[in-house]
Amino acid sequence: MKAMVLVSLVLLLSACENSAGPDPNPEPPVVDVFDITNRIFTSRDPSCVAHAGPYFATVRDLGREVEHRAEVEIRVEANGCTITSNSLPNHDFNDMGQFATPAQGVTESFFISATPVFADTPTELSLRYDNAILLNGVKLDVKAAACYGVGGEPLGNERIGCNGDGTPWRYDPMHASNGFGTDSHNAHTQPDGAYHYHGDPRALYGPTGDAESGLIGFAADGFPIYGPFIEEGGAVRRVRSGYTLKQGPRQSQNGEGAFPGGTPDGRFVDDWEWTDAGDLDACNGMWRDRAYGYYVTDGFPWVIGCFQGSPDDSFRKGAP
Repeated sequence: MKAMVLVSLVLLLSACENSAGPDPNPEPPVVDVFDITNRIFTSRDPSCVAHAGPYFATVRDLGREVEHRAEVEIRVEANGCTITSNSLPNHDFNDMGQFATPAQGVTESFFISATPVFADTPTELSLRYDNAILLNGVKLDVKAAACYGVGGEPLGNERIGCNGDGTPWRYDPMHASNGFGTDSHNAHTQPDGAYHYHGDPRALYGPTGDAESGLIGFAADGFPIYGPFIEEGGAVRRVRSGYTLKQGPRQSQNGEGAFPGGTPDGRFVDDWEWTDAGDLDACNGMWRDRAYGYYVTDGFPWVIGCFQGSPDDSFRKGAP
């Protein structure tokens, strides 16, 4: 009888506990955060959903001998993904740069459409928009606000002052003679300290060409960006840009602040023209494996020459 009474009391207490409702202070669910320090991305899946997750990296500003924690999250939304990061890379940086502003965490978010589409005509790159966000959370900003004869001499190592998108003789930050103070990853900082690439990040993809490159980011129009190596006929090779240097002396143009003269050598964006001499279209992209994407190249325009779609407003500089 005593045993039966004890069992009854236990059952009664259990019922009372269950009727009390959910725990008002539940433990938060454990979410795995993945370390992508120096990670090579190999998946070629063009959907942002396939790359979703919270990530971090432990990296060093080599020039200042400061350690940083890079953070990026790719979150699935109803019509695509939102990529939020603190703008720091997943690799060491500032190894040979002369950054005008020390790198620091700057939180920004970008929306990637799940169904990017071609516009009626390609959209030109603009200084008003960032061009892309890579999987490590760092922006790509191909164009520089710097043109010959506009804004005077460089301020330190950063050329400034050319804010009109159509102004001729824009300096290409990727040309070694232009002195943009970039590190070995072709990147430096904006005035707010946000780290950003001007071209080939020299990271995120395997550098040896032993295998086809994976997806490394997304352009502002939602189309994917791949590393420079493709597999063709059982062999792996670098994809080729369709741009070549113009022939003959430089020609003066309307709207120029001054005329540099000389012969095209790649120092200026206007030194190049698309001649369909490679694998890629004028936007530096192509269809492959039933998906359109842009590709990193070892020549102009380096990653993106224009947008085949329309950039999302979240890539507008200064967007909330």
